[in-house]
Amino acid sequence: MKLKLLALLASLMPIAAMAEDKLDSGDTAWMMISTALVLLMTPAGLALFYAGMSRSKNALNTYAMVMGAFVLAFVVWIIAGYSLAFGTAESAGIQKFIGGLGNILLSGTTWKDLSGSYPTYVFVAFQGTFAAITVAIASGSVIGRMKFSTWMVIVALWGLVVYAPITHMVWGGDGALLFDAGALDFAGGTVVHMNGGLAGLILAILVGKRAGYPKMAMQPFSIILTAAGAAILWFGWYGFNAGSAFGANAVAGVALLTTTIATAAAGMTWLLVEWAVYKKPTLLGIASGIVAGLVAITPAAGFVSVGGAFIVGIGGSLIGFFGVVKLKKLFGYDDSLDAFGIHFLAGLWGALMTGVLALNDKELLWDGPLKESGDRMGQFMVQVESVVVVGLWTLIGTVIVYYVASALTGGARVSPDSEEMGLDESVHGERGMNL
Repeated sequence: MKLKLLALLASLMPIAAMAEDKLDSGDTAWMMISTALVLLMTPAGLALFYAGMSRSKNALNTYAMVMGAFVLAFVVWIIAGYSLAFGTAESAGIQKFIGGLGNILLSGTTWKDLSGSYPTYVFVAFQGTFAAITVAIASGSVIGRMKFSTWMVIVALWGLVVYAPITHMVWGGDGALLFDAGALDFAGGTVVHMNGGLAGLILAILVGKRAGYPKMAMQPFSIILTAAGAAILWFGWYGFNAGSAFGANAVAGVALLTTTIATAAAGMTWLLVEWAVYKKPTLLGIASGIVAGLVAITPAAGFVSVGGAFIVGIGGSLIGFFGVVKLKKLFGYDDSLDAFGIHFLAGLWGALMTGVLALNDKELLWDGPLKESGDRMGQFMVQVESVVVVGLWTLIGTVIVYYVASALTGGARVSPDSEEMGLDESVHGERGMNL
């Protein structure tokens, strides 16, 4: 297991590779801070972002679904998710799709082990925050009508059936399907955003539309909270993207700058497009553009130039705007808080544009046709393969998990009376604000 992690991290840290067998205090400090930053993104950033967009009677339930998902998903990650994602399977055939069970409850890993130039325990915690936010993203699509019990069962099962195998295929090292193909995903465009966004859409379709949707106006609880959540997400995203350089190195600097550029450009793009189309520049639009930019640059953050960051951010904002404003109306699905419209579509854009815009720089690239032979078209086709594989796995796995969770909890949908009253009081016996 240790050798497997070292091989993976060496490929992700070209600048720090020479120090892979020796603890580096700077790298360790940065990775611990990055873990804390990514943790902040879910129970603070994403929770506020989603809760502000929910109706007032469901705002607390929305927050609880995000925070509940985070704590449970992290526990599941430690118990078995980490082993299935980064462990070694007994056969090469299985190893293509999922790791083994040799590291259940971190068995075989000690506090002295290193992953590159920092402790393996820090790597475990860092990756656990990714697992937790991914399933929390999906909650945004089913707000206002799913049982909390069903949701928590989905969180536990989904982390093992969907998230861990996808993480393994993309980041699991030699023998893993998409890793061996040379797929480039710097910080989780496929693993996190496409995965969580598509899962949200599937769950939304399976559980059904909210009562009254789309005829009834469903006003958000507080756009101010949503904007504050977007700001916290942006802050935490530096750990998400720059932390995925796995050290305090120059690649982390590249990811930090490209993340900032793409996000600012995306926020401005959404603002201008909305202003032109609807004659009103909204705060919700700026916040949505910021998140779309963050999502889009995630897979490309350590691979693209300044110009590439602008293209990725602007394009991610445009496709996110289209998904939220047009695509949802066109097909009639009820993606409550647009997890699919922003996370899946902007993540898809970023994943594909990574193949188009990644610099042909062997010090930045991990692997793949572009690094091996300068074959950009070959790299693009590998990116296409990665989004197709991830999409299919998420689709099939999420459907299975939904029906199992629904059977275990006596149906996934709350009663009509509970939905009418609001889930804050009917499920939790609380209110978001007692005024």
